[in-house]
Parts: sequence; C-alpha cells; structure tokens
Amino acid sequence: MKILIVDDDPDIRDLLRLFLEREGHTVLEADNGKSGIELQRSNSCEILICDLIMPVQEGIETIAQFKDEFPAVGVIAISGGGKIGAESYLTVAKQLGAWKVFMKPIDRERLVSVIKEWSENN
Repeated sequence: MKILIVDDDPDIRDLLRLFLEREGHTVLEADNGKSGIELQRSNSCEILICDLIMPVQEGIETIAQFKDEFPAVGVIAISGGGKIGAESYLTVAKQLGAWKVFMKPIDRERLVSVIKEWSENN
C-alpha cells in the first residue's frame, strides 16, 4: 500500500516511515499540506496520514482538499494538541471526512490494524 505522511515534524515522519516500511508499505512524505497535495497529484497514494497543526497549509484544510480532490483516499488525522487541545482538532477532522483519528503518540499496532482494515475494504 502506498501511504503519504504529511507532518511538519521530521522525527514523526521518520518514525512513521520506518515503521510502515517495515510493514511492507511504500511511504512518501511531505512537511506541509500544500506539498502533500502536490505529491498526491503525481503519486496516487491510497492512504493519507495527516498532522493537523502545520505551517504553510494546516491539516484541516488539507483533509478538506483531499476529500474533495481524492475522495477514494483513506484519511487518518493525527494530532498532538494545539491551542484548543488535540481532541477538538481531531473532532473537526472527523467531521470533514477523516476516516480514523489518532492522538500523538500514535499506537503503532492500532495504526497497522487500521491500515490493514482499509486495504481489505477498499
């Protein structure tokens, strides 16, 4: 499965990429939503893992754009918080069409299970 990780934190991207590659997935990375949209247009990833608080283009806008342009992509929103707390951001992401939401730190086994569920059903 081809997965796009969009997060401004390079350590989070590295950890997720290494973990997901060990699981047999192809992983692409972007450090903001705008770059993530551009990557998706040229690479057709099946799953987006998107942080919500980022510079340039934040995750809520990115998720809304993905749901509009790439409705078949499974969207997983991730957040470590922010001014109003991670739960509030993740609730908005879910309302905009995120399939699953995770608070950081991410439970890796649950993430693997969610990705497997997506691949079996789509």
